[in-house]
Amino acid sequence: MTARAPLSRKLSAIAESATLKVDAKAKALKAEGKPVISYAAGEPDFATPQFIVDAAAEALANPANYRYTPAAGLPELREAIVAKTRRDSGLEVAPSQVIVTNGGKQAVYQAFQAVVNPGDEVLLPAPYWTTYPEAIQLADGVPVEVFAGAEQEYKVTVEQLEAARTERTTVLVFVSPSNPTGSVYTADETKTIAQWALEHGIWVISDEIYQNLTYEGVTATSIVEALPEIAGQTILVNGVAKTYAMTGWRVGWMVGPADAIKVAGNLQSHLSSNVNNVAQRGAIAALTGPQDEAERMREAFDRRRRLIVSELSKIDGLVVPNPLGAFYVYPDVQGLLGRTWGGVTPTTSLELADLILEQAEVAVVPGEAFGPSGYIRMSYALGDDQLLEGVQRLQRLFAS
Repeated sequence: MTARAPLSRKLSAIAESATLKVDAKAKALKAEGKPVISYAAGEPDFATPQFIVDAAAEALANPANYRYTPAAGLPELREAIVAKTRRDSGLEVAPSQVIVTNGGKQAVYQAFQAVVNPGDEVLLPAPYWTTYPEAIQLADGVPVEVFAGAEQEYKVTVEQLEAARTERTTVLVFVSPSNPTGSVYTADETKTIAQWALEHGIWVISDEIYQNLTYEGVTATSIVEALPEIAGQTILVNGVAKTYAMTGWRVGWMVGPADAIKVAGNLQSHLSSNVNNVAQRGAIAALTGPQDEAERMREAFDRRRRLIVSELSKIDGLVVPNPLGAFYVYPDVQGLLGRTWGGVTPTTSLELADLILEQAEVAVVPGEAFGPSGYIRMSYALGDDQLLEGVQRLQRLFAS
């Protein structure tokens, strides 16, 4: 008998999302009755604002929402995204330059599919969100990591990008505020990078999912606002998940030049067609309705940010840059490695994360998920009491 044909080599090479894997492990331990505190998932602990839920409930009563709608998104939602892009990214686009996607992840996937050809090199500043390299490789591209450490506030320079550029470089990933580090590029830093990309004809895929979550008076300047000329070679990806506590609603979008949006739209017409209409109606309410509750959530994140940075900084061996955006802190833990804690001597941040889970019952994501070892990501999008208790467990574990 002839052996079965193999599975897809491309899909078989994809790694599971490290953040979701750690979060699933933490939830499984909780289900066993263990008092695990998880800083793993990038998910607000708040309920979606009620007026958004009400809009979705109203949509359920309208039979029009039971039917196919345009694959690129409801016209009203695309108009709302146009208004948001004008307001927060300083870019004027037509609704035809918008595609509504099943969450920000689909927008990221489609953006790479739209502009990456086989063998193209994509400059990927590290630390990076765990999905980017997989999405690049699914587009037959080659991710090229460009690392910036804590001493640079995890922000790459043009000099680093230029050193990594080759004749095969066609795309740059730009993320500000950053997942996993919470770093925010200044307007001048953003403009300098945009000018470099424009000079070399490099596409920019800019992930702006956290653009409304900034602190200490900082603004996340969009790359297309810093240098409007770059808009012709930039795709913006965004969504309602983080700002409005709508992670499970799965509504994101991509905005870009007409030709790039056209090819991405063709892909989506075959891949998934339209996003759930009820969720789209909720997203319309989120973008066009009152922003008071979103602001209250941002203020809560800011309070938690200050608390976790202050408490983590008390642990000898941790270097804790001050994150000015998103809801993550990304300590450099190299000072804890090679030392013995509870009879275990971790040499990598992966081993350290295992030790922390075993001995402190705290779940963190190791730096290996986002680039080089020696770091951990902790989301502070969880309740205040749990946040403090978890860090105090770490303080006790690493007390010298």
